[in-house]
Amino acid sequence: MKRKIIVTDDGSTTIHIPEWNEQYHSTHGAIQEAQHVFVKAGLHHYILENKTKNVAILEIGLGTALNAFMTLLEAEKLDLQIEYHGVEAYPISLLEINQLNYPEQLNAIKKKQIFNTIHDVPWEDIHHVTDYFQLKKVNKDFSEIDYEETFHLIYFDAFGARVQPELWVESIFEIMYKALKTQGVLVTYSAKGSVRRAMQSVGFIVERLEGPPGKREMLRATKP
Repeated sequence: MKRKIIVTDDGSTTIHIPEWNEQYHSTHGAIQEAQHVFVKAGLHHYILENKTKNVAILEIGLGTALNAFMTLLEAEKLDLQIEYHGVEAYPISLLEINQLNYPEQLNAIKKKQIFNTIHDVPWEDIHHVTDYFQLKKVNKDFSEIDYEETFHLIYFDAFGARVQPELWVESIFEIMYKALKTQGVLVTYSAKGSVRRAMQSVGFIVERLEGPPGKREMLRATKP
């Protein structure tokens, strides 16, 4: 499937799939979306609510590793200990990685080698990327995830329900529910009613929150 690098409204890059008319991140701003949905509504919310410095995170859709890289930067800034598992069925290519401009756009050019390390480390093993951030990349389909009560936080960043509706159904959210510890949190950019109902049907308590630029709302779900 053909893919190309495009620049979003905040100057950060993403990958566009013309056949689907879909992107890995919002065209209104890849970094702005990641900051609003995953860092602010996810990571910051969880550490403030639970008064903790230790967070185990599962990302559904490692993709460009923007969310992972921004979380790594936050861990260093806030003195957190992050164990991060990123699940990706179709890893991006070296050519695509080399065209991503996240270290530059995040004023973290000195961390560019660390961004590359996130992509370079072997799959399926845990790696100490920095003193604050451990990473395990998992190459499998989301439906094959079998974690149980392992994570405090899930970044659910799969392709949208318009192009991959099978990723936004009860059976997938049941897997997410099982993967979370009690009081664990899942955040996603989606605000579709069908997605919210699927989350609620497996036991999540779901909130509608203000969305990132270009979206009116997003969802945050908590395992009671």
